[in-house]
Amino acid sequence: MKSSNIGGQAVMEGIMMRHKDKYATAVRRPDKEIEVKVEDYKCIFGKSAFWKKPIIRGVVSFVDSLVVGTKCLMYSAEIAGDEEDEEEEKKKAHLTEEERVAQKEKEDKQFKWLLYITVAISIVVSVAAFMLLPYALASLLKHAGASEFLITIAEAFVKLFLFLGYMVLISRLKDIQRTFMYHGAEHKCINCVEHGMPLTVENVMKSSRQHKRCGTSFLFLVMIVSIFLHFIFVLVPVFWVRLLGRLLMVPVVAGISFEMIQWAGRTDNKIACALSKPGLALQKLTTKEPTPDMVEVAIKAVEAVFDWKAYLKEEFQVEVDADENP
Repeated sequence: MKSSNIGGQAVMEGIMMRHKDKYATAVRRPDKEIEVKVEDYKCIFGKSAFWKKPIIRGVVSFVDSLVVGTKCLMYSAEIAGDEEDEEEEKKKAHLTEEERVAQKEKEDKQFKWLLYITVAISIVVSVAAFMLLPYALASLLKHAGASEFLITIAEAFVKLFLFLGYMVLISRLKDIQRTFMYHGAEHKCINCVEHGMPLTVENVMKSSRQHKRCGTSFLFLVMIVSIFLHFIFVLVPVFWVRLLGRLLMVPVVAGISFEMIQWAGRTDNKIACALSKPGLALQKLTTKEPTPDMVEVAIKAVEAVFDWKAYLKEEFQVEVDADENP
């Protein structure tokens, strides 16, 4: 396997794929046509070299992924419910061009604020639920005379229980299962080209739906890395200092986890494969086998940002007719 540096996520009735400075969102409309939107990727932190340093770039990538991913998810919801948009257009029919422009600017501004607020709430809830709550619950053992070392061990079990329980719960929701099918299509597309096969529906369908660079694997690594790093606070005597320390450690945990998953995604050595196995196993919950029409959407998203034919020729010496349709 050779890394293509393509990444993405499932959205409502579609796929977002990103490669270098471009990302595309492909969505199946209610009329069954596929709509593709391509945008330039711009880091919300700017272009400073400081943001590209090891560990720091992991935090930047995590926040950026949340912003871009949420934006694409909101866009896909709008396209997937396009019938409602047609009704909205009828209401705007009486507006002048200037009024339309003014209303569009107002809607864009509201969308931007809604986007950032949504991302901020997501981060706060995630940190509270999977970083602070486990320690607060485990600390109840203090009343039974448990040492801080034993409390930290209990925290690890609580953290994994909450995380795995959450994954199992959402994987059983019917509405989420369809999104997980698109998640499977995303992985299958990436695996297809990274294993030297032309990007056709047939080849994608027989590819694996598990991938080492998946966000599910990243989140699992975040849990594991945080468990080890939190033992640093065993000797800290004050509860609130230990709790605050865990909060301040979140960017470090995210940065280290990012470096680990990027390394694992670039190599096939035994250590990387062993470290990737738990995350790959967890992906059985967060990915489902897609249908061929879902794969078609994923292929459109890939082709909008990535020349897979040139990639196959350069990396695998596989010639594909430039006019050949997948």
